Amino acid sequence: MSYYQHHIFFCLNQRSGGEACCADHGAQAAFDHCKSRVKAAGLNGPGGVRVNKAGCLDRCAGGPVAVVYPEATWYTFVDNSDIDEIVELHLKQGKVVERLLLAPEIGR
Repeated sequence: MSYYQHHIFFCLNQRSGGEACCADHGAQAAFDHCKSRVKAAGLNGPGGVRVNKAGCLDRCAGGPVAVVYPEATWYTFVDNSDIDEIVELHLKQGKVVERLLLAPEIGR
């Protein structure tokens, strides 16, 4: 068994020169909201969920993005209700949120 059941990484990368980046799409606020929801649900800590910041995850065209491990499930999201759904369904119940999946061909 691993130390955490799930890691969720949020790309918080900021690019200069007008290039697409997750930071321009509310990634920090989504990270903060997820961290708060995970803690409120009692999911944080060893054996539970770790919410992590990440630099560029190289999927900028689909941003903002987050990825859940160990499943390597890539999500895109729009608002806090999307984050709530990821926390409730994926991180708590182990069910993939199909409607928020990032298409595999989406890259930079």
